[in-house]
Amino acid sequence: MSTFQTALSGLKAASTDLQVMGNNIANASTVGFKSSNAEFADSYAAAIAGTSPQYGQVGIGTTVSTVAQQFSQGNIEATSNPLDVAINGSGFFQFDYNGSTVYGRNGQFQLDKNGYIVDASGGQLIGTPAVSGVLTGGSGPLQITATTLAPKATTSGTLQLNLNASVTPIASGTAFSTSDPTSYNYSTTSTVYDSLGTAHLLTTYYALPSTGATASGQAWNVYYSVDGTSAAGGITSGGPSTIQFTPTGAISGTATLAVSGITWADGAAPSNITLNFAGSTNYNATSVVNALTTDGSAVGQLSNLSVDPSGVIYGRYTNGQSATLGMITLTNFKAPQGLQRLGNNYFVPTYASGQPLTGQPGGGGLGVLQSSAVEQSNVDLSSQLVNLIVAQQAYQANAQTIKTQNQVVQTLLSL
Repeated sequence: MSTFQTALSGLKAASTDLQVMGNNIANASTVGFKSSNAEFADSYAAAIAGTSPQYGQVGIGTTVSTVAQQFSQGNIEATSNPLDVAINGSGFFQFDYNGSTVYGRNGQFQLDKNGYIVDASGGQLIGTPAVSGVLTGGSGPLQITATTLAPKATTSGTLQLNLNASVTPIASGTAFSTSDPTSYNYSTTSTVYDSLGTAHLLTTYYALPSTGATASGQAWNVYYSVDGTSAAGGITSGGPSTIQFTPTGAISGTATLAVSGITWADGAAPSNITLNFAGSTNYNATSVVNALTTDGSAVGQLSNLSVDPSGVIYGRYTNGQSATLGMITLTNFKAPQGLQRLGNNYFVPTYASGQPLTGQPGGGGLGVLQSSAVEQSNVDLSSQLVNLIVAQQAYQANAQTIKTQNQVVQTLLSL
């Protein structure tokens, strides 16, 4: 009767193999799914001490020693969702799922009604939160709450320009006026912001006085005007400051213009703006602005999110600014094959997997992240279908063994 048991063990093993491959094939399109292989071992009866088999040791069948999970990398496919994140390399996302900590590779994320980053099953993605654009260093569910970026008043700016050394100096005795183009040689305008986020125009004017060109280089007078203020006509004017150039056309010393004591008509806090002209030149060429930058910004509304390879989540705002909103962390295990599946693309650690090791993507052997992409299942359908045929034949062969043994038994019973 041992032949029946041997064949029955083969049937059970082949059935398990078919189930494992069927599960792999069923999840061929499941994002982040990791395939499994049924691994078999032969079985032998233990020998009684002091005895040995007469004709050599005969096996008593097979057994499934383990169903081994395969954590090979799946193909990465681009998507149109900036919150879709693929892991390229080792590691797992960490989730808070109904109060339990679970892990997975499925990076199809979205925002729920409370601003938490969640997966399709509602698990909240765990990482390092940020407060006021600064990572806290702690750990917890990632929540996007900074949907509005506060305005920032302009306090400084840089103007890098060339002032034409061949212009005709302003006639002696000519009083500067913003409405009189003959009282200056060149002007440029930039946008500045008050503390309420209101945009204003800051215009600087450049005049070469009749006494400005000397053997030690040209000295230009700089005036300014700012609109939207509480001054007469809504415009505050000031100056002049002086920019001194060397005979070779370079800035001589530090050239800054302090636009101070600006009071705004909209009730914003008074402003002081420092303009730096470092890098400006005084060549015999057309006056032109080569670079112009100012700090400050208007109110910004969150327009987009992005995740960099190191896991940092950035918010992009309508005012052109960006801010750090959090960081996705990854977790790895010494023996990921020891993880236990829960369904919903989740795993939980066991004694066999070891303790979770959490860190920033790209460090400590962890993979990097790719935004607007997902990791496809690592199931190779071609191999699975071929192996499916082999497993089916093994099942049929074991069934044939039982049929043959039954015929032998029937022959014996008919004697």
